[in-house]
Amino acid sequence: MDFEKNWERAIGITEIERSWIGYLKNTSTTMLPYLMLCESLLDNSDTVIRKGKIEVTKPIIYLPEHNPVFEGFEFSKDNISENSVLTFFLLRGINLPSLKYSNTVYSLDMERGSLSDTIKKYKQELERLEDLKTALIVGADDCWHLSLLIYVAALTEKSVSNDIKSFLENLKNRYKKD
Repeated sequence: MDFEKNWERAIGITEIERSWIGYLKNTSTTMLPYLMLCESLLDNSDTVIRKGKIEVTKPIIYLPEHNPVFEGFEFSKDNISENSVLTFFLLRGINLPSLKYSNTVYSLDMERGSLSDTIKKYKQELERLEDLKTALIVGADDCWHLSLLIYVAALTEKSVSNDIKSFLENLKNRYKKD
């Protein structure tokens, strides 16, 4: 499958079951822990579970001249270069407002059970732990990395009004001093 087909598939299949409740920090790095659940490509009665975190460095929306850097998303496993990813997004008008996105998968497990049962289990577990930071994302195993980018884009969109408010407040404070 080529990158464009995977992207379209990821858009159609990605579900953000639980999102981080905060906003992306526009002056420092934001850590986004996640659980990524996918139906196994080998046996649809199994679920692939990726636990990881994405570090989003200074997602300042008003600096579009910077090109993002993607680390740890494993695009090279699909024979896709980072430049191809950037070109693909640029041609579609997608601008991810950050200098750096770094993904670290620190656990990759397989669990016996349907995807829907596994989603319920992890939702209940996150609620029991009162974990408000860890996202629960569902997607396809062959385009999980794109689902993570969709999640970051959703958080970016959510953070826009907060970023603009912060930018205007900083601007206002700077001119008060003059």
